[in-house]
Amino acid sequence: MRKALQEAEEAFDKGEIPVGAVIVIEDRIIARAHNLTELLNDVTAHAEMQAITAAANFLGGKYLQNCTLYVTLEPCQMCAGALYWSQISKIVYAARDQERGCINLKTKLHPKTKIEGGILEEEASKLLKRFFIEKRNLN
Repeated sequence: MRKALQEAEEAFDKGEIPVGAVIVIEDRIIARAHNLTELLNDVTAHAEMQAITAAANFLGGKYLQNCTLYVTLEPCQMCAGALYWSQISKIVYAARDQERGCINLKTKLHPKTKIEGGILEEEASKLLKRFFIEKRNLN
């Protein structure tokens, strides 16, 4: 999760909502990503989506079985849907997203996907709050 937080900090530095993600297989990072929605002018360029694509390219296939996603914010409905189709084995998130997160929206994950939350939640939450406070102060 610390590597995902580093990605989130990189997003923060670029003026992106600070969400970072890494995908791991057998204790090896195969994908690193952060939000790029502003840079790419693309609402689908979430950290998870970028990481899914990078991991699939690394593995040479579309399924992420035996992989774990570490992400600093609970996946949204769109990302959870993509994670469903990727058949990722496990999702570990830091902070909950009470409004837009897949849990409260009851988005289905793949039946074999496990989900766990709260890992480095305080650090991820602080970074997100700092981003939005600074953004409000600039406007």
